[in-house]
Amino acid sequence: MIFSSPLLRLAKKSFLLALFSSPSVAVLAQTTDPIAERMVIYQRSYGGWPKAINEKKVVYEKEMSPEEIQFIRLTANNQDATFDNKATSREIRYLVKAFKETQNEVYLKSAKKGVDYILTAQYKNGGWPQYYPDARLYRAQITYNDDAMVNVLNILQDIAEKSGDFAVFEDSYVKRAKEAVAKGVSCILQTQVNVDGKPTVWAAQYDEKKLVPVKARAFEPASLSSSESVGITRFLMRIKEPSTEVKNAITAAMSWFDNVKLTGINTKKVEDTALPKGYDIVVVDDPASTLWARFYDLKTQEPVFSDRTQIVKKKLSEIEYERRVGYAWYGVWPKKLIDKEFPAWKRLNGLQ
Repeated sequence: MIFSSPLLRLAKKSFLLALFSSPSVAVLAQTTDPIAERMVIYQRSYGGWPKAINEKKVVYEKEMSPEEIQFIRLTANNQDATFDNKATSREIRYLVKAFKETQNEVYLKSAKKGVDYILTAQYKNGGWPQYYPDARLYRAQITYNDDAMVNVLNILQDIAEKSGDFAVFEDSYVKRAKEAVAKGVSCILQTQVNVDGKPTVWAAQYDEKKLVPVKARAFEPASLSSSESVGITRFLMRIKEPSTEVKNAITAAMSWFDNVKLTGINTKKVEDTALPKGYDIVVVDDPASTLWARFYDLKTQEPVFSDRTQIVKKKLSEIEYERRVGYAWYGVWPKKLIDKEFPAWKRLNGLQ
């Protein structure tokens, strides 16, 4: 044996120790990421990802049996890919990060296929549907709800700026991303709702052709949405060297947030064992509180509430119990924008 002598055995041990403690070998040894592997399995053949299969939420942290893997692969052509609930955007972000850490080309290829899907799904007017290619019910509407379109735009803006992990995207993707972002911003500016000739904020969903606010689920009426408008405003604020139109849109939205804030009230969970969940949500007086309603009337700009009857009410107490306790009707969504981000943005853009 070549390494039979003690001296040679010691040399072999030292050589192997040095080899496997090398940073380059450590990186090569880490070639897979279990969550990224499952994301690749769940990716649809046309590039997007579903948020659920057979109404069961996709959970990437859970190990998969061979039978589960086979079943998911058989559903690869299902037209259930979506941008809702961070689906597709979360996978792309994770896969790009996983590629950086493992240098596994499979992950980058999957992420690029996801970006191709995003670019394909964009309407000519710059908006994105909630689902693609499934266009049933409200799925084809331009969807700001739950930041669906904003999540997509932030990914494309990261590619356009070669920001962070997205610096790995080549120039052809940078060019396409910049073009898509420009169209998306144009759509945002076109869909900012005017009330009595004054720009306000945005609705959660829009007709994909007419660009007018529309209802989505039964309890989501066509209305001004404070929560979604925060995400849109925050995205506009990240644009470098913003145009006058973008500056005006941001300023108008911030003015609206201030005008419609609700002071002196708060929500409270009240125990009631007679109710299905053992409690109710009620509005109470609170002099120290400032809140915003989730939805505001498109004309009067007063808070509105609804349930599965689709009847719009003016008070939370007037809607059915199931939706009253099952939806975020009030929140503090604009607070950080007002307190920190907008003042900083104004200073950055010489608007103080």
